[in-house]
Amino acid sequence: MDKAAHPHAVWWLAFFSFIESSFFPIPPHPLLGLMCLAEPKKALRYALVCTIASVLGGMLGYAIGYFVFEAVGTWLIGSIGMTEMLPVAQCMVDRDGAWVVFVAAFTPLPFKLATIVSGFLGMSFLPFLIASIAGRASIFMIVGVLFRIFGAPIKRFIDEYLGWVTLAFVGLVGAGFLALTQFGDGDEDGRDAADSCAVPSASAAA
Repeated sequence: MDKAAHPHAVWWLAFFSFIESSFFPIPPHPLLGLMCLAEPKKALRYALVCTIASVLGGMLGYAIGYFVFEAVGTWLIGSIGMTEMLPVAQCMVDRDGAWVVFVAAFTPLPFKLATIVSGFLGMSFLPFLIASIAGRASIFMIVGVLFRIFGAPIKRFIDEYLGWVTLAFVGLVGAGFLALTQFGDGDEDGRDAADSCAVPSASAAA
């Protein structure tokens, strides 16, 4: 809590929000929550920083997928353990476009995977940007508003039940990864859907 109130903490928040949208596996939500707990009056500011930095990071992820997917994108996806999810993500983005980007930006599903795949598939940039802003702003600003309005009660609750809150958050993130994995590997309909999508090859996208 002391570190979360440090003047430089906002820069770390922006940094982690930026890299999480393109290649870093750990989401910025825990740091955002701690900073909002430490300074409830600045919660909306912190949420805005998270939103802007995360959208900029998403643009980097898009650029990685668009320009250097084979050289960098596939390695990044593999380094964070999402190689098996890639065909399903390609299928979903190719089929549903901006809607998938919004859902990934707003839920525990891996946003970074959606940003890289969107660039690789050549998704129109403006819909991608609008969906990213809408999704990231929704999830982060909701946190900011709740802490701004109910900062003290939420702080008391988390102080008392920090372990359970942490487990719940980790469970949500894990559930997002598991859902995407099961969609691609363990569900016949998911495999059929993935097979039915016309996903371009890397050479075609280039």
